[in-house]
Amino acid sequence: MRLKSFYAKSIPEAMRMVRLSLGGDAIIVATREEDGGVRVTAAIEEEESGRSPSARGGRTRAPPPPEDTIDVAQEVTDALHRHGTPAAIAEKMVNAIVGLDTDDPVKALGAALNSVFGFHPLGEGRFERPLMLVGPPGVGKTLAVAKLAARAVFGNRSIGIITTDTVRAGGVEQLAAFTRLMKLRLFTVEDPAALADAIDVNQGAEQIVIDSAGRNPFNTEDMAELRRLLAANPVEPVLVLPAGIDAAEATEMSTLFRGMGVRRILVTRLDLTRRLGSMLAAVYESHLDFSDMSNTPRVANGLTPLDSDTLARLMMPSPERPPRKTGSHS
Repeated sequence: MRLKSFYAKSIPEAMRMVRLSLGGDAIIVATREEDGGVRVTAAIEEEESGRSPSARGGRTRAPPPPEDTIDVAQEVTDALHRHGTPAAIAEKMVNAIVGLDTDDPVKALGAALNSVFGFHPLGEGRFERPLMLVGPPGVGKTLAVAKLAARAVFGNRSIGIITTDTVRAGGVEQLAAFTRLMKLRLFTVEDPAALADAIDVNQGAEQIVIDSAGRNPFNTEDMAELRRLLAANPVEPVLVLPAGIDAAEATEMSTLFRGMGVRRILVTRLDLTRRLGSMLAAVYESHLDFSDMSNTPRVANGLTPLDSDTLARLMMPSPERPPRKTGSHS
């Protein structure tokens, strides 16, 4: 008898996963509530000949896999459960890899992620429009701007750096310290007209990156100020959010910033996070694309473009090495 367990949001969803994986001959051994969902353990009878009882009725069945064969779908299901992925998203991802010809769980997870999520990295070449990093206070926007600047400098690309973060204590000074080290000029602006002028001055640069003041997405006045800034200038707002925050909060924030024209999300603090289900939920529900990630506080290490394979390796790290660099910042 071969046993497997399945986690889902409800009994019908779990039963569907059982049928997909084990077929109609599976026997339910146990069910229990777990983490807001249910876990169903199912079994299938197998004779020494490798045939299930149903085969005696004339239906042929493939022999059971060798004992050392990896059950890819189960490995992916377990990884999604470990990360706290909402059951509906997990089910959609697992369904996407049914029949996939691979025995590599990480590759399968990458395929599942690619089927459900969009990936649109910022890129290292010329930006079509200036990028403005937006988001709540304290999520790592300024450090992300510094990392983008470092990436451009190390790649011998010209970049213009602008900040509108003139309210937060030390906001300008923090970014100014980074730009001085990289021998870049920092433009500080306070209103939409001044931002337009700063963008014009930097039109010759291959990249223009704008740091913005933290905006509380639940504060009407904060969001109105951001809307005025964006409406007056041809920039692309990119949302910055830290991994590991509450899934419902992350989803609501992402949805509100999408209303400001955001289409991509840059994820920070991956060095301090081990469960990515909240980010998956936020990006899925708000219909955003993943762009890049920050998993170290070191400016020189820069940002890493996110694609489905990279995200899969983060979610299923190799046991032979630490999954992420450690640090204390975004």
